[in-house]
Amino acid sequence: MSRVIAFDTSNYTTSVAVFDGEQGENAGRLLDVPEGALGLRQSDALFSHVKRLPELTARLRGEGLLDGIAAVGASATPREVEGSYMPCFLAGVSQAKVLADALGVPCYFCSHQQGHLAAAAWSAGRMDLLEAPFLAWHLSGGTTELLKVCPDGVNVRASAIGGTSDISAGQLIDRTGQALGLAFPAGKELDRLAQNADKELSFPVKVKEMVFSLSGMENKVRQMAAGGERPENVAAFALRCVAHAVETATLQAMEREPGLPVLCSGGVASNSMLRQVMSRRCGAVFAQPRYSTDNAMGTAILTYRQWREDQG
Repeated sequence: MSRVIAFDTSNYTTSVAVFDGEQGENAGRLLDVPEGALGLRQSDALFSHVKRLPELTARLRGEGLLDGIAAVGASATPREVEGSYMPCFLAGVSQAKVLADALGVPCYFCSHQQGHLAAAAWSAGRMDLLEAPFLAWHLSGGTTELLKVCPDGVNVRASAIGGTSDISAGQLIDRTGQALGLAFPAGKELDRLAQNADKELSFPVKVKEMVFSLSGMENKVRQMAAGGERPENVAAFALRCVAHAVETATLQAMEREPGLPVLCSGGVASNSMLRQVMSRRCGAVFAQPRYSTDNAMGTAILTYRQWREDQG
């Protein structure tokens, strides 16, 4: 059996995945962030990835998944646009190049965003989405973009048509967590807290031509937390604001691009409130929660598709 192996070294997670054309396995681990911090400097993230990659590769070897490697891949940039760059991705790229040379197999690269889209489609059982235009959200700690995605050979080409004009949804969530004294990243704990809210506090975010701002919501969240509002209600407020903005922008996009399906990817897409709203109102397709957060599975899938294409 031929497999590929791929690396994704984002600013949040170190991950390695294998894929054989149908089945795959991802080994990932969040980067360690000091208490009270909202992330790592790029130099620290890069150093952490270099230390973590051998551990994760060894985990896959222990499961007998590193036999028959026919190609190697890596996420090389955050997005597939000119000037998109983060030093932390160098860790995965360098490992991929060395391993491919050692094995004498081809090496392929894609963007972190393309990997998110492929992982979401695969884990939702909707790989057919990659064969025709669709709408997609990339909702993560650093990105909140509404995309129009089109096939591009065995890969996809994504163009931003909406999203935030300032902070991302993930930044609002993590800063809300910081205001409440939660560990970083705060998404899972904020989701849990929101389940026990006893008030439906909300503030409609203005959305114009699929673009919105979330910085004002951050100020309101900090005011609520400092004013003694229950953490559960503060959490629900922040998540409700995100869900409303994403839903409204999506409906506007669906009017402009009628008939296109909607796919949601990125760590924020694992939030239960957002999934309920977007599934009900927009018929959105979601990645399985474990493949919503940063992972190398999509990169491995795209690597396998390119390898098969090159085999003729």
